[in-house]
Amino acid sequence: MTDPIDVLREQMEAAAAAMDFETASRLRDRINLLRGGADVAEASAADTAGLTRQQPGAMGLGTSRQRVEPPMGWKPPKKPDLMVTRKR
Repeated sequence: MTDPIDVLREQMEAAAAAMDFETASRLRDRINLLRGGADVAEASAADTAGLTRQQPGAMGLGTSRQRVEPPMGWKPPKKPDLMVTRKR
């Protein structure tokens, strides 16, 4: 028995070579569902037309938030007194 991901990948490559990019993208999404843990029946029945990809900068590095804000009520600690010597 052949792996369904390999069969779908071959179909996707054939669709892309034939310039049928809509079919190729649907097959790509089905492959991603299978790799994510869905079984073959769920992946073939899933409607992936409404899926959107995460936009760069939506989270993590590159976000629009420029500065980290301390929590409400946080006060910085006192600076040490440099004129005091420690006992050993």
